[in-house]
Amino acid sequence: MRTNVKTYNLSGMGCSSGVIAIDTAARVLRSSGKVQNALVVVTESITLNWYNGDSRPMLVTNCIFRVGCAAAIVTNDPSNRRVSKMELVDSVRTHHGSDDSAYRAAYQDLTRVAAVHLRQHIKILAPRVLPLSQLIHCAYSAAANSEKPLKPFIPDFTKAFQHMCIHTGGKAVIENVARVLELSNEVTEPARMSLNRFGNTSSSLVIYELAYFEAKKRAKKGDKMWMLAFGTGFKVGSLVWKWLQDSTQELDNPWVDCIEDYPFKAW
Repeated sequence: MRTNVKTYNLSGMGCSSGVIAIDTAARVLRSSGKVQNALVVVTESITLNWYNGDSRPMLVTNCIFRVGCAAAIVTNDPSNRRVSKMELVDSVRTHHGSDDSAYRAAYQDLTRVAAVHLRQHIKILAPRVLPLSQLIHCAYSAAANSEKPLKPFIPDFTKAFQHMCIHTGGKAVIENVARVLELSNEVTEPARMSLNRFGNTSSSLVIYELAYFEAKKRAKKGDKMWMLAFGTGFKVGSLVWKWLQDSTQELDNPWVDCIEDYPFKAW
């Protein structure tokens, strides 16, 4: 690369690094004061972390993680708007490393920790994306719970987003996110099918899931999409996108040779 190219290497971020990398690129461009482009490359290589022992809990990573790589160009050039697929509307990143259970979640009690800290992340994200009707319901529920403990109100995020790229960390993780947010099978379909087809590709998982929407041609101009990813630490990252054009299936789409086989009912 040229000597004037700035390079940022993100490590130790786990599966959330794809979302974090895109957010970092957008923030760098926003603060530069110049019209620039950023190339984001996210990858997962399982070779270095392959487990050769016979402890069943430690074998999980061998079973669900797969090699994957994706790249995206992020730009702040107004002239590229007509050819850009999406516009980054908002981003939220939360880090819960001060909680010992969250810090150790990489090797124990992951699904419970994910559920707890997803709720905390939602408390920050919700006021920024939910329509007024949902926020009023949330406020009323909070007031009612202060007098008499009731089941907490779960916001309907389908009122804010037409599409969701949910973290494909594993079957239990997807089901736990669906339970916490009360999401239907239709909403979690892209995550479930991506896990089946490609496994957990770590930092690039949300990009593979995005490709599912493109292959199915489901996203329309003006639609909003929520990308949600978890990472060790424990980190939760969200990106809110607005589609600038209808999604299309491109020749290099990783689903191009099998999209007709999905979705399937078995799960």
